[in-house]
Amino acid sequence: MKVLVINAGSSSLKYQLMDMSNEHVLAKGLCERIGVDGRISHKTADGVKVEYDVSFPTHKEAFMELVKVMSSGEGKVIDSMSEISAIGHRVLHGSEKYKVSTVVTDTVIDDIMAFKDLGPLHNPPQAIAMKACQEVFGKDTPMVAVFDTSFHQTMPPKAYMFGVPYEYYEKYSIRRYGFHGTSHRYIAHRLGELKGSLEGKKVINCHLGNGSSLAAIQDGKVVDTSMGFTPLDGFLMGTRCGGIDPSVVTFIMKKEGLNPDQMSDLMNKKSGFLGISGVSSDCRDLNEAAKNGNERAQLALDMFVYQIKKFIGGYAAAMGGVDAIVFTGGIGENDAEMREKICSGMEYLGLKVDHEACQNASRKEAAFQAADSKVEAWVLPTNEELMIARDTVELTSK
Repeated sequence: MKVLVINAGSSSLKYQLMDMSNEHVLAKGLCERIGVDGRISHKTADGVKVEYDVSFPTHKEAFMELVKVMSSGEGKVIDSMSEISAIGHRVLHGSEKYKVSTVVTDTVIDDIMAFKDLGPLHNPPQAIAMKACQEVFGKDTPMVAVFDTSFHQTMPPKAYMFGVPYEYYEKYSIRRYGFHGTSHRYIAHRLGELKGSLEGKKVINCHLGNGSSLAAIQDGKVVDTSMGFTPLDGFLMGTRCGGIDPSVVTFIMKKEGLNPDQMSDLMNKKSGFLGISGVSSDCRDLNEAAKNGNERAQLALDMFVYQIKKFIGGYAAAMGGVDAIVFTGGIGENDAEMREKICSGMEYLGLKVDHEACQNASRKEAAFQAADSKVEAWVLPTNEELMIARDTVELTSK
């Protein structure tokens, strides 16, 4: 069974074609600049790369082109699109309605569009992409929606409610939703495979990248997570400010004469690593600048480590301890120094790190705690696409 995994943006379409008989990726690529001009980048499992400009007025043309590049020419991996048995779509927001992945129907697409106030940048293009996908593949090809918010739906009200008047939860569904759910779910599932089970286990998963979030997972279920009503909440990220005193928002708006959209842009796109350092939103650039004596770059890195430490301590307190801390995402998987700094000083939790093991753990599944550590420390590369493909197989096979 071959499954096409789609992650749609307003002007882009990321894809992976997977053979689920062995869970191997046959090809992956990106259609970008949709609605502007268009370009496709395609790579097969055996290393063939195909890139060219092509007109993408809408997502429909992007889907038509990715079928073409996969079924003909140098990048060919299938004979025709009839070989694609099902399609899995990443969806940012499922509100409180979609607690698990679901087979796509017209009603589901309408609901995803209706949640646009909760996910204005992601939900509308994802709904549009689903409709375009139906036009190209036909409604007989089953599709599945996998929601970033669904894994966090096990949080209790005491964790997901905010301290604003309850009527706003009732009227506008204002609450903590959490994101990166598909990644957190994959890591919980994979750690469960490696350990035999997560029953009775308390895990803190650190998904660290340009966007970052932590999840407190007990018995395989989320009990709290750092991102909130939007992916802006939590701690310092590439361009996002993370959690701040709400009065800072109104203060800056008044002083600078900013409207809500401008303030949102400042907090989402001009803050975080970029705003503090003035150098870059990329952790690698900050590491280099800090080594060369840039104090603001060092400050941004120090804030990142400090804030994550506070979340880990808080989640350990909330769960009454921790059995394993896991690192994933671009920074979590690749930056050994960052992992070690975050874990340093946590002997009070029972965590001790093996320096050499931490240095050697990057980009692979590996534990790096010291032999006498009571808490395990892991690097586990995430695989959201595989999680989406597995859900797609499970739901469309029923």
